[in-house]
Amino acid sequence: MAIRLYNSKSKQVEEFQPLIAGEVRMYHCGPTVYQRPHIGNYRAFLFADLLRRFFEWQQLNVVQVMNLTDVGHLTDDADDGEDKLEVQAKKDKVDPWALVETVSKQFFADLSALNVRPAHQYPRATDHIPEMVVIIQTLLEKNHAYVVGENVYFDVQSFPEYGLLSGNRVEELEAGARLEVNQEKRHPADFALWKSDPNHIMKWETPFGPHGFPGWHVECSAMAMKYLGESFDIHTGGEDNIFPHHECEIAQSECATGVPFAKIWMHTRFLQVDGGKMSKSLGNVYLLDDVAEQGFSPLDFRFLVLRCHYRGSMNFTWDALRGAAESRKNLCDLHGRLCAVSATPEDSPAIAAVAQIRQGFKQALEEDLNTSAALAALFDLRTKWNAGELEGGGKAAMDFLQEADGVLGFLNPDIECGLSDEEINALINQRLSAREAKDFPQADSIRDQLQSAGIVLEDGVGGTKWHRGVGIN
Repeated sequence: MAIRLYNSKSKQVEEFQPLIAGEVRMYHCGPTVYQRPHIGNYRAFLFADLLRRFFEWQQLNVVQVMNLTDVGHLTDDADDGEDKLEVQAKKDKVDPWALVETVSKQFFADLSALNVRPAHQYPRATDHIPEMVVIIQTLLEKNHAYVVGENVYFDVQSFPEYGLLSGNRVEELEAGARLEVNQEKRHPADFALWKSDPNHIMKWETPFGPHGFPGWHVECSAMAMKYLGESFDIHTGGEDNIFPHHECEIAQSECATGVPFAKIWMHTRFLQVDGGKMSKSLGNVYLLDDVAEQGFSPLDFRFLVLRCHYRGSMNFTWDALRGAAESRKNLCDLHGRLCAVSATPEDSPAIAAVAQIRQGFKQALEEDLNTSAALAALFDLRTKWNAGELEGGGKAAMDFLQEADGVLGFLNPDIECGLSDEEINALINQRLSAREAKDFPQADSIRDQLQSAGIVLEDGVGGTKWHRGVGIN
């Protein structure tokens, strides 16, 4: 089956064919490192990881780039307001460069906790000023940009396709909710490629003047093209990036190079909290630390995100996270059961049944990364295994579940209980002896010791069976 992905630009699901056979090059809008990202931000970053894992599962060579915005992202997400980094740095009474380091470390720690595979490049905007200057000079030479004083603006009327991604029409983009009046601009929708401000802490001397800094949009164009080329396969971000950020990226990039920028644009929907937007005034802007303080694993949050299609609405509540944690625990428990029987003889009908479930999993992901349907296939595996319908297919089932986790990444199989098989069996025998002697407090104590080590016990007619509860924590 072909891979089909929804393209935000064409507004339809398309068959995906990489520009270079066997290789996928993709760029993801990363965080503006002025504050630690909240759980809403991580929906887009987890989607980027899912996309990367999916393509690698499909035996494609992936080149993945996620930027860090460390200058030029203004408070109104356009051309006016203060730089978010400098505002936060003043508030915290620290140097903005030091703030970048602190928040970046927090971001990477969160990615690790969420079991996100590191991107191949994490470029910072401040390290790519020369590349931005080259793009701006090219746009000036081609009459797609103009200079006013020491500021440089892109002329949106010079690019007829401006608005194709967002659905906005240039003639309708007059000064309004998102476009402030700026007498320097030829058109209200024109956007800054370079800004000049002597009071800006982070500034560079360029041909445009001695006190300048880049516009937010040109940063991503410069970094994407440096590491992926003038044209690449996929560009992702949250739906809030569509306009103006991604619309402007397309315009400046394609006017500078004369070739298409990204082939496919993919966007995640917002994560709501309790049915509404996250708000500091409501006290519902949650970090991963808040998830942990409520007794949940970051992987429980990852699993919650996977339960929703990336283009679908997602509402975060603590009850929803509790349900996701229980569901993840059930699949982790299944993994432990399968590990315990994977060495038993195999049965052809059971193997065929597992293969059929795997096919459903694969088809779900190939159809625009339908993770909710893919997870349904895993729970179908669990149901059939618990019902005894897959007896003799333990190894096939375990192999498939581990393969699926390579794409979805929620099991965390590296957790170890610290007890060897021999030690576990010895404790189980001690527990049995205690029960036979009616020393039930001792038997319960041994059971609690095993459970705290992640060992799941199952007492039955044939004795006590056990398996490791892999990946629950």
